[in-house]
Amino acid sequence: MDHGKALIYKSYGLPKEVVELESRTETSPGSGEVKIRMLAAPIHPSDFGMILGKYGRLAELPAVAGREGIAEIAELGEDTGSLEIGDRVTVPSGTGSWQETAVVRAADLFNIPKDIPVEMAAMVMINPPTAWRLLRDVEMSEGDWVIQNAANSAVGLHVIEMAHYLGLKTLNVVRREELIEPLMKLGADTVVLEESGYEKQVKEITGGKTVRLALNSIGGESAMRLIKSLSPGGLHVTFGAMQFETVRFPTRALIFDDITIKGFWMDKWIRDQSKARIQIMFDKIFDLMRKGIVNPSVAETYSLDDYKEALEGSLKPRLGKVLFRMDSGS
Repeated sequence: MDHGKALIYKSYGLPKEVVELESRTETSPGSGEVKIRMLAAPIHPSDFGMILGKYGRLAELPAVAGREGIAEIAELGEDTGSLEIGDRVTVPSGTGSWQETAVVRAADLFNIPKDIPVEMAAMVMINPPTAWRLLRDVEMSEGDWVIQNAANSAVGLHVIEMAHYLGLKTLNVVRREELIEPLMKLGADTVVLEESGYEKQVKEITGGKTVRLALNSIGGESAMRLIKSLSPGGLHVTFGAMQFETVRFPTRALIFDDITIKGFWMDKWIRDQSKARIQIMFDKIFDLMRKGIVNPSVAETYSLDDYKEALEGSLKPRLGKVLFRMDSGS
C-alpha cells in the first residue's frame, strides 16, 4: 500500500510547535472523485491564522495545513466528467495543500492551463484574485489613486501590477526604506514610509487627484492613516489584520467626509459565486500572467521534509512567497 507525506496539525498553536510531518496511507478515488498529486504550495499568513485557530473558517482537526496550491490528476474515479490524468488543477478549499496526494471531489476542481509555470500557478487562487476584486469591485476612474499599507505583501505587489494595467495610480506605504526602490521598479507611482507623516501630504503627493480607495491589511494606527488620506466619498477596505490591532473609526471622516469602511474576504466571495464566474476570473488572471502583467514572485522553495526551515523563512522580511515544491522543482 502506498504512503504519502503530509504536514498535519492536531491542535491549534504556533506552527513551529504544532505542525508535524506524517506519512499517510493513500486511498483510491471513488465515484465522482479523483486523486491529485501536489506540485507546489505557498505559505500564506492566512495559513498561520488557520493553524493558530484565529482564521474566519477553521478546519476540523486533525487537519492538513495549506490553503492553496497546484496539483495534477494522478488517478480518476468513475463519473468525473471531462477531467483527464495529467490535468493541472487547483487544490480545493479545505483539502490541505501541504501534502503529496489527496482524494478530492472532481466537481470542486478548477483547471489550470499547462502553459502557466508551476510556481505562478501555485499562487493563483488567493492573492491575485484578492487584488483583482479589491480593484474591480469599486467604481473608479482612470487616473484615480489607490493607497495601501503593507504594499510589499503578495496582495500589495499584485495591486501595483493590476492598478498600472487598469490606469490607476498607487500610493504605497511600507515600513522599510529598502523596499522603496523594488516597488518603484515594479510600477508603483509613489512609495512612502509608514510613520513619515505622509497622510498630511497626500494632496501634494497626488497632485490634488482623487484618492478613491484605501486598502488595509495591517490595522491599528496604520489603518487610521489610510482613512485620513482618502478623498471625500472614498472607500476604506480591510482584508487583513497583520498586527491584530483594533481599527478606531474617525467620526469626523465618517460624518463630514462621507468615508465608507468595509471588509473583504476572498473565501466568502468565492462561496457566493457560480463556478462559471469564478472560472472567468481565473481565466482573466491566467491571461494577465501570460502577458507578464501579473508575476507572482517566489523568495525561496523547500521540500516538505524541510518544513521547519520553510516556516521560519516565511516569517523573515522578504519580497516574494516561500513555496513548498513536491515535484522536485521540475
